[in-house]
Amino acid sequence: MIQLGILLALLCALVTNFAFFFKQRGAKLAPLVCVSTPVRSARALFGSRWFMLGMLVAVAAWLLHVAAMVFAPLATVQVVLAGGIVLVGVMAERVFGFSVSRRQWLGLAATAAGLVAFALTVPGGGGARAGFSSTGMIIFETALCGLGAALIVGPSAGAPRQHHGNMLGAAAGILFGVSDISIKALTGIAGAHGPLALLASPWLALTVLASIVAFFASAKSLQEGDAVPVIAITSASANVSAIAGGFLVFGDPLPSSALGIVAQLLGVFAVVVAAALMPSLRAGETAAVQSAP
Repeated sequence: MIQLGILLALLCALVTNFAFFFKQRGAKLAPLVCVSTPVRSARALFGSRWFMLGMLVAVAAWLLHVAAMVFAPLATVQVVLAGGIVLVGVMAERVFGFSVSRRQWLGLAATAAGLVAFALTVPGGGGARAGFSSTGMIIFETALCGLGAALIVGPSAGAPRQHHGNMLGAAAGILFGVSDISIKALTGIAGAHGPLALLASPWLALTVLASIVAFFASAKSLQEGDAVPVIAITSASANVSAIAGGFLVFGDPLPSSALGIVAQLLGVFAVVVAAALMPSLRAGETAAVQSAP
């Protein structure tokens, strides 16, 4: 049955990438997302057939992710999904007509290698934990929200405007991680106190708020940035945020050996280096081909 879980995880990685590329094409065709008119921006995005198709495909990818975790260990699923980031470059060139630079290929490879090293050294048995410390949860989620907000307003704080698309992608991934961590906490609350307790939980409100902000940040990142680095950075930051939350909030076990801890540190370092490699050498290097794949 593990082989079935691996196959489902591979399909999930492939379908997730298709969802990102479809949403990117729809976002490029839609008017720019405007913070002051979120309802109008959302209506315009969902009015794009490509973006709507991307959202529907993303739901299918989420269902495949859940199914994969039923048949295979969480760490195994993470390894397959992490390796799937390399597919972003292949699909970008072969299916969607993008040009991927050598630096971006190195960035994709470093991202995948870093996440695989991280996932391979996650001890088994920690995936089902849902009990958490309220203090730890508040500190960790506040730190992630603060980091996401700083990335969103980056140019206003002096960050280079040309990298704002990648910064928005990282912010979206971090906020998706905030939502995932809150959802995991809600499963523990529902198990201990019943489903009605969710209505009074502040983590439900945080889940909704983080998901909404992440949705708009992701859409705007796909409008402002190049598809390949934005998709890779969004996926990597969401993965790292969720895994870190497992350690720091839910008490998932750390590697028992020094080698495992070093591998995880190197994995995080590889992802950070990859983020620096991903931006294109020339503006517009990866302009989208608007025809159907």
